[in-house]
Amino acid sequence: SSFRQRVDIARYRSPIATNGQPFPWTSMRLPKAVFPVHYDLSLHPNLTSLDFSGVVRIQLDVREDTRAIVLHAKQMHISNVFLLSPEGVKPLEVLEYPRFHQLALVSDTTLTKGRKYEVHLEFAANLSDSFHGFYKSSYRTSSGEVRVLASTQFEATFARGAFPCFDEPAFKANFTIQIVREPRHIAISNMPKVKTVELPGGLLEDHFDTTVKMSTYLVAYIVSDFLSVSRTTQHGVKISIYAVPEKIDQTAYALDAAVKLLDFYDDYFDIPYPLPKQDLAAIPDFQSGAMENWGLTTYRETALLYDPEKSSASDKLGITKVIAHELAHQWFGNLVTMEWWNDLWLNEGFAKFMEYISVDLTYPELQVDDFFLGKCFEAMEVDSLSSSHPVSTPVENPTQIQEMFDDVSYDKGACILNMLQDFLTPEAFEIGIIRYLKKYSYQNTVNSHLWESLTDVSLHLLLFFVLQVKVTTQMYLYYILDVRAIMDTWTLQEGFPLVTVEVRGREVRLSQERYLKTDDPSLTEGFLWQIPLTYKTSASNTIHRFLLKNKTDVLYLPEEVAWVKFNVDMSGYYMVHYAGEGWNSIIKLLQHNHTALSSNDRASLIQNVFQLVSIGKVKLDQALELSLYLSKETEIMAVTQGFGELVPLYKLMEKRDMPVLENQMKGYIVELFRELIDRQEWTDSGSVSQRMLRSYLLLFACVRNYAPCVEKAMQLFNKWKESDGKMSLPVDVTMAIFVVGARTPEGWDFLFEKYRSSMQMSVKSRMKTAMAVSPLQDKLQSLDGAVMKTQDLPDVLVSISRNPRGYKMAWDFLRRHWHTLIKRFDLGSHTVSFMVAGVTNQYSTREMLNEVQSFFNSLTEESGSEMRCIQQTYETIEDNIRWMDTHLPLLQNWLNKHSGKLVHEDL
Repeated sequence: SSFRQRVDIARYRSPIATNGQPFPWTSMRLPKAVFPVHYDLSLHPNLTSLDFSGVVRIQLDVREDTRAIVLHAKQMHISNVFLLSPEGVKPLEVLEYPRFHQLALVSDTTLTKGRKYEVHLEFAANLSDSFHGFYKSSYRTSSGEVRVLASTQFEATFARGAFPCFDEPAFKANFTIQIVREPRHIAISNMPKVKTVELPGGLLEDHFDTTVKMSTYLVAYIVSDFLSVSRTTQHGVKISIYAVPEKIDQTAYALDAAVKLLDFYDDYFDIPYPLPKQDLAAIPDFQSGAMENWGLTTYRETALLYDPEKSSASDKLGITKVIAHELAHQWFGNLVTMEWWNDLWLNEGFAKFMEYISVDLTYPELQVDDFFLGKCFEAMEVDSLSSSHPVSTPVENPTQIQEMFDDVSYDKGACILNMLQDFLTPEAFEIGIIRYLKKYSYQNTVNSHLWESLTDVSLHLLLFFVLQVKVTTQMYLYYILDVRAIMDTWTLQEGFPLVTVEVRGREVRLSQERYLKTDDPSLTEGFLWQIPLTYKTSASNTIHRFLLKNKTDVLYLPEEVAWVKFNVDMSGYYMVHYAGEGWNSIIKLLQHNHTALSSNDRASLIQNVFQLVSIGKVKLDQALELSLYLSKETEIMAVTQGFGELVPLYKLMEKRDMPVLENQMKGYIVELFRELIDRQEWTDSGSVSQRMLRSYLLLFACVRNYAPCVEKAMQLFNKWKESDGKMSLPVDVTMAIFVVGARTPEGWDFLFEKYRSSMQMSVKSRMKTAMAVSPLQDKLQSLDGAVMKTQDLPDVLVSISRNPRGYKMAWDFLRRHWHTLIKRFDLGSHTVSFMVAGVTNQYSTREMLNEVQSFFNSLTEESGSEMRCIQQTYETIEDNIRWMDTHLPLLQNWLNKHSGKLVHEDL
């Protein structure tokens, strides 16, 4: 055994190439001896034989003497490799090391530092049948014809599957691309087309302009039969939306939004968008929501196509946010790029944050502010587990890199930026990020570069403030901010703080600890944050600020108060526990005058109090007492958070045999919101938030069998069915109507038929969900069939797993098809973790935990056993078990006492 270990170690130290020779490089990261300067890339995809060939010439900058050029290539046939050097042309030996997707091009003489060289490689491969690399996509026309296209998705490590390249974000270069195609297709890429050349055999070759200096993961090209619509922004950039021909009439809204948003960013960042055009393409097969390729952003069809007659308020908000996100990336991510994937949050946290800033200012009517808080709650869900990770965390292999594309990088990233903006002021924050973008344009950055830019600004502003107002030196020193010292505590350690507040007269005692759902207290030790606290009191509406740097501290109020609310509007990424009489005073306030606090404040109190039950800081009955005020609540964020804390309680029960308590809990929630449900009209009137709230409430009421809702929905469904689906339904309530309609075999079959033929993406999406939550088990079985696109499978699987009649089926499906799913959706991807969590996170029994563990323990590392989402699943189920064991008797008693109470109050 020890001999075998020594052999393994020796083999690891000196990797062996596929031809049996030693491979000259041992690390997964590329050496820094050679950098690419310019790629000349010619490609010829064949959409009939579903393969492609190409030639790449890479100009190199040699920074250290070397005999080997090490770069990436994955699953492709490489041939005809030679070096063009000042001495002339000579062949290179090619060594392949597939484990790290590396090629070594070995010269028999040394490549000398400072001299310029060029390598030439020819390559060929199949179009990928997954959703990444250079892959095949297809769609069906309304007449049933299947048409094929080829598109790219290179983030994070998939450019290497399309052409040999230095596939790490810090190896930026310029790209000149040529694509061969048939006349019936068009080709588009990052840059505008310069010319088209006719080739023998009736083929055409499109030549594209040279790109700016950029990372390989942002290169993009599509060969398809798409049509487009175009407009020019005020800054002279041509915007085009591309889609399959029969859906081109659903592109007008995206075109308007893209023009408006690109103009907004041009002004906000004070840096002109550097390319002459920006294309947005709706791809029929697309795994994530969208991708920010420079000059050619790509989208799922549902994330780009909008039909004013058939799309809902939430569709419009969603599409606007996705476009805003991808266009923000043209600066954050594309112009300035993280040096390595450990700092992915610099790209994604910023783009997520800018989504809300830009949409709020360009489309105020979409009320995007009403939804930001939900992102912070989602991030906390993952971040409250011990298997969470710091926002900035070391990663090495492709699976770990993929795992970075999660709620922590996106949502926590955005929430801590929002907290920092609130702390520094929006003006100082904007100046700081403009400075950061200008200083590092076309370069790569790490965390600290951002903090330096923001610290410089806060110092300049403060100096100005001191000179103007003659602040004392002592106050000046108190205010000097070391942004890095503050923000390192939020980006370099995982989790988030729970601040406990105890008011005694005018004295407010503060303490902080890590909020963690665990029964192992040692895991919360050693964490300390610098927390920008905000608070307001019953005595004044002023927002007070205090930077809590220590484990404990005390602050003094000018007078005694009836209540104090910390984390105003929850602009900080932390939870608050009100010790002593604190929660009682807040409950009293909510019951008698809830509008004294903002909607975000109310939502944060609901979230905080129920999450504190999980860790034993608050008794369940106290949290339920607070929830009683919700019978008067009308604002979307607070209402949906109320549902978000109460619904999971009965969802856990649905997967156990306890119908009495489960129905009591369901009855309580319906009763709590009954007045608000009864007030909803079955129309599309009102503001975006009101319309989204209506969709939410009526869907909930129908799923819960609330009679007035079910009757109305059934009546509308039958009319719609009689009209053969031609009758126009109020868009915002179609989900509730479809869900009720899908409960009968005839209704389900009718929906399925309409799903097959519809060209309208948001309607298809609602039909798909309605069919997946149907109680008809035999119908659920048919949903993994050929009609549904593979990209929609994860959503359907998770919907079925939420269905009390389908959850066993979903778990069986996940296990049975595991190897196919990870091949198609990729290890570590957000899609795989979405399926794992979605299918398992409502289990709350030891038996199910054992079953889940025994399946995942049977996997190898190659089939995903090391993925973080598996650890998160174990922790979530353990937390559910603890919750049920601890709180069920309390819940039972409380519901027994309160079941008649609300009805009585309403009368």
